[in-house]
Amino acid sequence: MLNDPTFDLSTVAARSASVDGQLDAALRAEAEQFLYREARLLDTRAFDAWLDLWTPDGMYWLPHEPGQTSARDHISLFWEDATLREVRARRLSNARNWSQQPPTRTARLVGNVIVDGHDEAGRLIVHSTLFVTEWRLGQRTLAGLVTHKLDTRGDEWKIYLKRVDLINSTDAFANLEVFL
Repeated sequence: MLNDPTFDLSTVAARSASVDGQLDAALRAEAEQFLYREARLLDTRAFDAWLDLWTPDGMYWLPHEPGQTSARDHISLFWEDATLREVRARRLSNARNWSQQPPTRTARLVGNVIVDGHDEAGRLIVHSTLFVTEWRLGQRTLAGLVTHKLDTRGDEWKIYLKRVDLINSTDAFANLEVFL
């Protein structure tokens, strides 16, 4: 997985999602609904349903550096495969987890959704902005640019890559526990 060039966004050669404007609008609307549903699942702490949105080999990535092109060659805030996502989801929902007493509550705002085409493997590339307001004994807001690579070939869309570039990624953070 770490050697997979499809995770390096500098190698993405996006090609037009469609030449038909109506198809583009319908595809963008479907992509928006997918991103909104993902946000809702996270905000309602429906982690099992959120984990089901992923391909088995999908990766969740929060780079540390702006413009970072590789998770392997530089430290990242998160670089999680299916196992690490599941471990974190279980920890967040465990009633004995002291760092979630009280549980973190979030509200996400997803916007500026752009369907940017397909990568070389045929996965749909979707860019968006994300604002997450988080509360647990205090409130903070996180914001960033998000890139999803979505496998749209089956009956249900699946996330192959979710990259969140926080606007303050190089800042010193209190624990980032929840998924963004």
